[in-house]
Order: sequence, then C-alpha cells, then structure tokens
Amino acid sequence: MTGGRKWGVRTQVVAQRGFSLIELLIVVAIILIIAAIAIPNFLRAKMAANESSAVSSIHAVNTAEIAYSSACPTIGFSASLVELNTSTTCIGGTSQIDATLAAGTKSGYVYTYAPVGATPYLSYTLNVDPMTRGVTGQRSFWSSEIAVTRYNQSAAASNTDNAIQ
Repeated sequence: MTGGRKWGVRTQVVAQRGFSLIELLIVVAIILIIAAIAIPNFLRAKMAANESSAVSSIHAVNTAEIAYSSACPTIGFSASLVELNTSTTCIGGTSQIDATLAAGTKSGYVYTYAPVGATPYLSYTLNVDPMTRGVTGQRSFWSSEIAVTRYNQSAAASNTDNAIQ
C-alpha cells in the first residue's frame, strides 16, 4: 500500500451540481438589499412625475379657460372641467383638455374646479391635491384666472401660498 490506498480500489469523485442553500440565500439577500435601495428612489421619482403632471395640467386648464372666455365672453369662464372637454358652444366643438383631466383625477391627483359667482363667471379656482399625500404626491396646488400656480407642502393650497417660479 502506498499513501493509504489499496491497490485495485478506485475512489470515485462525484461532481457537485447546482448551488448550495447558502449560495442561494446569499443571492436572495443581495437582491433584497438592492430592492431596498431602489424602491424608495422609484417612489420619489413617481411622486415627482405626478407633481410635474399636475402642474402641467393646471397650465392646460388655465390656457383652456382663457380660450373659452375669449370665445364666449357672455358666459365668461366655464362652469366645470367637463365643459372644457365637451363644449360645442364656445370653443367650436374642440376639446380643450383631455377626458381624464375633465373627470377630475389624473396621475394620482384630484382636481377640484369651482367657478366664482354667477354667469358670466368672471373668476374660478382650481385646487389640485394628491389622492394620498406622501404616496401619489406631496404638494397640493392652487390656481385661478390670473394663472399663477401656488403650492403647499403639507395641506391644501390657497391663494396665499408660495407661487411656483
């Protein structure tokens, strides 16, 4: 015998196939760590996109209201957002805003439009609030016929809040 081996006996080495449980757990842990880093950034980016969409939609409503009141001065501003989407009287049958915005919700925000006074409506207010503050958006927005958009970080916005530059 030499080196502890018997003559004529062969040792067979079995090749290991696949991954061990420890290796799989390490890979899963790495994936979870990457997800824990990425998900909050994704949510912040989504809220920023929703807020940007809200500001853009406010601008669209203000522009549509100017067109509406110019085309139909005896009525003034529209009575509702739906009127800006479907009116055939004052804006020649063309849609000034999209149907989603006219319905009052878009990109995680709720749009509350209110004409001021009686016909002719000489003023209006537009409040735009996140459906779920901190999830769909953080800031609330406010605008009126003077087309200045104002925002509030923690509550419904009003005409006394900071203007967007």
